[in-house]
Amino acid sequence: MIIDIPANAKMIMETLTAQGFEAYAVGGCVRNALLGLTPHDWDICTNAKPAQLQQVFAGFRTHAFGLKHGTLAVTVDGETFEITTYRIDGVYADHRHPEQVTFTDDLTLDLSRRDFTVNAMAYNDGVGAMDPFGGMRDLQDRVLRCVGVPENRFREDALRILRGLRFAAVYGFRIEPETAAAIRRCARLLQTIAAERVREELLGMLCGAQAAAVLTEFRDVLAVVLPEVTACFDFPQHTPHHCYDVWEHIVHSVAAIDSDPLLRMTMLLHDVGKPRACTVDRDGRTHFKGHPQISADMAETILHRLRVSNAFAQTCLRLILFHDVRFNGSQRLVRRVLAQLGEENMSRLFAVQRADVAAQSDYFRSEKLAAIDVAEQQATQILAEQQCLHLRDLAISGSDLLEIGYPENSTIGKTLHQLLDAVVDEQIPNDKQALLQLARKLKNSME
Repeated sequence: MIIDIPANAKMIMETLTAQGFEAYAVGGCVRNALLGLTPHDWDICTNAKPAQLQQVFAGFRTHAFGLKHGTLAVTVDGETFEITTYRIDGVYADHRHPEQVTFTDDLTLDLSRRDFTVNAMAYNDGVGAMDPFGGMRDLQDRVLRCVGVPENRFREDALRILRGLRFAAVYGFRIEPETAAAIRRCARLLQTIAAERVREELLGMLCGAQAAAVLTEFRDVLAVVLPEVTACFDFPQHTPHHCYDVWEHIVHSVAAIDSDPLLRMTMLLHDVGKPRACTVDRDGRTHFKGHPQISADMAETILHRLRVSNAFAQTCLRLILFHDVRFNGSQRLVRRVLAQLGEENMSRLFAVQRADVAAQSDYFRSEKLAAIDVAEQQATQILAEQQCLHLRDLAISGSDLLEIGYPENSTIGKTLHQLLDAVVDEQIPNDKQALLQLARKLKNSME
C-alpha cells in the first residue's frame, strides 16, 4: 500500500528523518487517502521533542502556540502543517482537553490516545502503514469503532460523540454496538462543549450523505444539544398530506435537499413548532395552523444558542417563515414573496418547498410540485422584466414626497413602503403621477 503524500508534507517528513527522527503522516489524512479522498490537511507525528522540533525547523516560518502539548505549526509555501510529538494524554478534567501530556518515543502509545481506529493509523513511505488497532480493516468494513474502551474515549473528549455521528453521516460508517452504546451513555456530556464546536460538528453531520440514517438512529443524542426536537419524536400527523410522524418527516426532508449547511439546517428546523401548533378536529384530523411562525420563533432560540452568524440565522428564519406559502398561480403572490425574500432566497425557498413535498405522502404531490414549478417560472419572468420589487425601483423618491408637502420625518419612509406595497399588489402602476396621486391621498388621511 502506497499513499501519495504531497511534496511539502513529504519535505517536512524528510527534514525530520534526515535529523535522525521518525516522522509519519497521521490521523484523518491517512484515513481519507485510504478512502480515495483528497485530505484537506496533512498532520505529522514524530518522536522529536518540542525543543528538538524548534531546532529542526529553525529556518522555517513556525507557530509555537501548541508547543505546550507538543505541536509546532510549520508553514511552507503558504500551507501550514501541524507536527506533534508522540504523547500520552493526562486527565481530561473538562471532558475536552488534557490538563497535561507526557511525551513518548512510542508511536503505538501515541496512536492509542486517539478517538477511533480509522483515525489511529500512521504512514510513511519507508515503513508503510502503522495500524496497531485494526483501523484499516474497519475502514474496509465501513465500521466506526473507538480505540480501547469507548466510554473512556468519550469521557476524555465529549466532542468525539458528535464527531462519531459526523463520520457516520459523511463516510457512511456503521457505528459498532459498544461504541454506539457508549455514545448514548455519555451523550449528556455534550452539554459541557462550547456551542461553536457543537455547531460545526452538527452542520457537518447534517451535510453528510447518510445524515437521515444518523438522525433516525441517534435522535436521542441529538436531543441533548437540540432538546426542542424531542417533542417531534413519534408525534403523529393524521392528515392525508403526510405519511410520517413529524420527526420522520423532518428527517426525510433533510435528505431531500442539497447538502448545503443553510438548507439542511432549515429543513431540520422548519417544522419543529408543529407539536405546539397542533389541533385535532372532530374527525380526528390534525391541523398545524401557524406552525411556520412558531417554528421560526423556536429556531431563532436554537440558532442563537448555536451562535451561528446573523446572516445565516436571518436567512434560515425567513425560509422557515415562508416555507408553507401556498403558491396558486397568482403572479401577485409570487411578486409579494419575491419582494420580501429577494432573488437568491426565493430560489432557496423553492428548493425548501420541493424537499418538504418530497417528505410528504403522495396525496396531491404532483399538483403541489407543479404549483412550485409555475411559481418559479413566474419569478423568473418578474425578474427578467425588472418589475418593481424594491424601494429603489419606485418611480418616485422621498424628495418627491417632500415637494408635495410631506414633513421631513419617518412618515416619508412609511409612505414609500405603502406605495411599494400598492405597486407589488398591482393596485396601481409604477408610474410617477399615479404614485403621487396615491401619496396625496395617504397624506390627507393622516391630517
